[in-house]
Amino acid sequence: MDIQSSDPSNPLQNLETDVALRAILEGTATETGQRFFEALVQNLAKVLGTHGAWVTEYFSELRRLRALAFWLDGQWVQDYAVDIAGTPCERVIDTAKLVHFPDRVFEIFPHDEELKAGEIVSYMGVPLQDMDGQILGHMAVIDRRPIPEEPRVHAIFQIFAARAAAELRRMRAEAEVREREEKVGRLLSSAMDAIIELDHQFRITRVNPAAEKAFQCRAERMVGQDFRRFVRPDDAERLIALTSELDGRPEGERSLWIPGVLTARCPGGQSFPAEATLSRFELHRKKFTTLILRNVHDRVEAEEKIQLLTVEAKLLREELEVLHQDGALLGESPALRRVLQDIAQVAKTDATVLITGETGTGKELVARAVHAAGARRERPLVTVNCAAIPAALIESELFGHEAGSFTGATKKREGRFALADKGTIFLDEIGELPLDLQPKLLRVLQEGEFDPVGSSSTRKVDVRVLAATNRDLAKAVRERKFREDLFYRLNVFPIRLPPLRERGDDVGHLASAFAQRFAAKMGRSIAPLTADCARRLKAYGWPGNVRELQNVIERAVITSTDGRLNLDRALPEASASSTTPIQSDPTSPGAIRTAKELEQLERANILRALEAANWKISGDKGAASLLSMNPSTLSSRMKVLKIQKPS
Repeated sequence: MDIQSSDPSNPLQNLETDVALRAILEGTATETGQRFFEALVQNLAKVLGTHGAWVTEYFSELRRLRALAFWLDGQWVQDYAVDIAGTPCERVIDTAKLVHFPDRVFEIFPHDEELKAGEIVSYMGVPLQDMDGQILGHMAVIDRRPIPEEPRVHAIFQIFAARAAAELRRMRAEAEVREREEKVGRLLSSAMDAIIELDHQFRITRVNPAAEKAFQCRAERMVGQDFRRFVRPDDAERLIALTSELDGRPEGERSLWIPGVLTARCPGGQSFPAEATLSRFELHRKKFTTLILRNVHDRVEAEEKIQLLTVEAKLLREELEVLHQDGALLGESPALRRVLQDIAQVAKTDATVLITGETGTGKELVARAVHAAGARRERPLVTVNCAAIPAALIESELFGHEAGSFTGATKKREGRFALADKGTIFLDEIGELPLDLQPKLLRVLQEGEFDPVGSSSTRKVDVRVLAATNRDLAKAVRERKFREDLFYRLNVFPIRLPPLRERGDDVGHLASAFAQRFAAKMGRSIAPLTADCARRLKAYGWPGNVRELQNVIERAVITSTDGRLNLDRALPEASASSTTPIQSDPTSPGAIRTAKELEQLERANILRALEAANWKISGDKGAASLLSMNPSTLSSRMKVLKIQKPS
């Protein structure tokens, strides 16, 4: 330090307490922070007439002081810091009391080089403490002249030390608040979830960058807006109800996870599904709400994709189960060749195909052949049996539904048309489609769009439609049981499957193929079909067509002896001896039966199979397996024959 010569006179002998206090008070009254400390030490040195004064901040872990303001010889000492070891300041810090060395301070602290260099004679310091007694810093004055013991000076010194300590506490508290705010700000800024603060009127008061990104809207455009504009109306009502519920909870428990998914809306019109948490807090007697939103679009999309793949896998398994029935298209009869020619012509197009024919003729296999030969063969063929699905559920089955759209709809589900997008859908038993649902199917056929149950958004699809029926749809149109416009839209390319009785020698070809297949499955060896067997099979009327032929041949293989088919037990009219004359009783095995009687026989046969399978339709030991039928076809026949499980 550059220290001038000391003034030998006593600087405090004419000190007036009131004047000194007023001077220091007036000098610091309007200042805070760094300016306060500068004004304090400057006025303190002036009033006490000392060469220097300072206020310092204390760092206990370093045992070091750093000057907040240091006035010496009429100028500021910048960036002053000192270790307290061996200095008068150490006595102040360690005793936490006012310390006054009136004279010859450099002799008391001989190792303090700064005292010697500055020719400092006297020192007076006082600690600045927190409310709990912790040392925050200290305030001191130094002089090159003695500073006599003077109670008035000590009193003034203590008063302003208390004021300096209060300001230092305020500055530290303010710094802590700023630090906390910065941490909160960094936390909000770095959060990947959208965080939105709402006031008591549900207006947005604050958003983080993630919220700006999620809603594709800048913070300045969001703040002040009613948040109810940013969610679906029913979700807004749910949020208001939940905040009211939170207000009724005790302090510390006013937060919750919002069940289900909210639909958030961006100002630009886009929307996204979000999970959310809600919490309530009170500040300055005003209630606020914090809403944390997480965009779960990708997760929902992944879940829907998993569901879609699961359903597709199930459909593929079902498709593999019925591939063994491809024998229905075996044969060389002119009637079948016409069908195969029709398949070849229409398969390469996207035309809607209506497949008609009696039950058991293989309509589903024709649909599979059309799909397999077409451009959409790499995409799934989705099959729907319109007769096997309850009327109340068929709309959801075809077009899907949103969560909560009806009782039991706990989550969103894709319909069969959505699953068949870019592929083919086969609507079996189309004549059984409820009349009130037919306009919706017509819309899909004409516009390629539909609305899932409970949804306000329209879904676009690119689906080829194949349909099949054993009913006379033209007659149903005349009887107003089927829409005329839908019939013509389905009947773009009709394919009629001939009954087995019109296919001549195909009966023998099919029987041979079925016999070899069933024999291989049972581990047996079967001799080729004899001419007599072929004649007997061809002579039968086959009201159940190819499906009935399969059943007959399977029974013949089961009851075979010496590797020969046993048609005597398998064919319906062959169970009696060939020498037995035709009975007049229509129930006699050798009688010629009417269509009604054949229907009764089929009904009785199905009932026996159902009872043997304990009314289980599908699966390994189900009735469909016993009858060698497709489960969906069996369900359809049960409906037609009015067969119901006993209650």
